[in-house]
Amino acid sequence: MSTPLAAQHEPSSSTEDLIALFDVRRSDAPRPAAEREAAIAAPKFGTVFTDHMARISWNSTDGWTDRRVEKYGPLQLDPATAVLHYAQEIFEGMKAYRHADGSVWTFRPEANAARFARSAHRLALPALPVDDFVASITALVRTDVEWVPSGDEASLYLRPFMYASEAFLGVRPSLEAEYLVIASPVGPYFSGGVKPVSIWVDREYSRAGAGGTGAAKCGGNYASSLLPQVVAQQHGCEQVCFLDSATRTHLEELGGMNVFVVRADGSVETPELTGSILEGVTRSSIIQLLTDRGHEVVERRIPLTDLLAGIRDGSVTEVFACGTAAVITPIGRLAGSDFDEIIADGGAGQLTMAVRTELTDIQTGRSADRHGWLRRLA
Repeated sequence: MSTPLAAQHEPSSSTEDLIALFDVRRSDAPRPAAEREAAIAAPKFGTVFTDHMARISWNSTDGWTDRRVEKYGPLQLDPATAVLHYAQEIFEGMKAYRHADGSVWTFRPEANAARFARSAHRLALPALPVDDFVASITALVRTDVEWVPSGDEASLYLRPFMYASEAFLGVRPSLEAEYLVIASPVGPYFSGGVKPVSIWVDREYSRAGAGGTGAAKCGGNYASSLLPQVVAQQHGCEQVCFLDSATRTHLEELGGMNVFVVRADGSVETPELTGSILEGVTRSSIIQLLTDRGHEVVERRIPLTDLLAGIRDGSVTEVFACGTAAVITPIGRLAGSDFDEIIADGGAGQLTMAVRTELTDIQTGRSADRHGWLRRLA
């Protein structure tokens, strides 16, 4: 059973003091109110951004300096900037939710901060303290609070990221880095709403390998998934599922989501964390919610042959994927080069949708936060 992602990474009581250290340099050309309202009334994922961004600079001599919230705008990069040549960068994905009383909250930011630090370590980037991480998203949301939409499936998507900013072509860790947070009002990740998706199981390509960067949230992992994603679409599928790189026989994850398998006996399985799978915050939360409901959750290596046999004999009743952007997405069909299987009746599973509702109700304040996962931002 997984333990909480950030149990040993709680922020200190000085977080509010650190928020005050952010120099808010307001935009001289904020979006007109009418234009902003139109954007948040019909948000599209990752296409429109708020007026500001949070930023902290780092160098090997002075550490983290110049905490500020500044006008959203282009970054000026030297052609020799390290990230452009060696892909030394990491990111996170989070959401801010407006509750019924108008307050704004986020979900398990300490867990994202802890994973961000682990990703930084793997990519030889400086670790950003948990307090700085939480303070940066809070400072940005408080500055752009009018951009947080309300309504079902609507939120302000937060994208913290860090990149190697030193202008140097030698192959070594950068001596300079920039950390930023940008934000975008969003609606449902899939424009058609929550409905079962078809998944292509790819046997040719791998997302990551043993000893690689699979457990880190870095752009290279996503870049490697793009061509297989195109292949999946060519086969009439919305997403691609990767197998382990060594044997091409065990489930790992989708291009950007973890996978769960529901058995007829009520047990639930998910691929164990082998070092090549991203430890999702949503994944961890779902494991907890399923356990609360009395389901046995097993983290193990799941052979593709076992999954297919279970779908065919009815012992597998539901399959779903999860991640910050889509939350929980039911999987209705699994296809590959030599199989094409409908899962149960091809619809959204009962447990899948029940847990999705429970999780989103907690995030949006419609249900009690019994695990203390929410943090107020504004």
